Amino acid sequence: MTLILKQIFSLFKLLNSETGTNQIAAGIALGFIMGMAPGFSLQTILVLLIALIFRVQFGAAGLAAFFFKFLAWPFDPLFDRLGQVILEMDSLHPTLTWAYNLPFVPFTKFYNSVVMGSGVLSILLFPLVFILSRMLIQKYRELIVAKIKDTKIWKAMKATSLFQWYEKYDRLY
Repeated sequence: MTLILKQIFSLFKLLNSETGTNQIAAGIALGFIMGMAPGFSLQTILVLLIALIFRVQFGAAGLAAFFFKFLAWPFDPLFDRLGQVILEMDSLHPTLTWAYNLPFVPFTKFYNSVVMGSGVLSILLFPLVFILSRMLIQKYRELIVAKIKDTKIWKAMKATSLFQWYEKYDRLY
């Protein structure tokens, strides 16, 4: 329980930080792909490498993967059906056979209908999740954070020496 609360608090700290909106949104979108993939697979490692190579908020990716993992489970029958349709397409049969005979590609388990369906759907929905999360982060920062910073309680709390000590500690560490 404390791990979940810690992750939620770190999300709010991240949303209130000066981190770029695109970095957080890209992290959430990559976390969406990782969360939709069943289990830990080669696709997950590939997405983690992408998150490390590009300047993506890694914490947002991990937190989004954690939450999207719970959302993906009820959609497994949909992923299974979509994966079956893709794997049974006659036009893709030579390409899938060729890919299966490559050295590391079978480790992706793309031949599993749930893996194929969730992978294709999550990649197709990636731009939508990115744009939607970016818009939600911007609205959150414009509406909620701005209103909280205008309250008397926030201004009084910010004036205390304890808060100033925490800000200094946060900047240094």
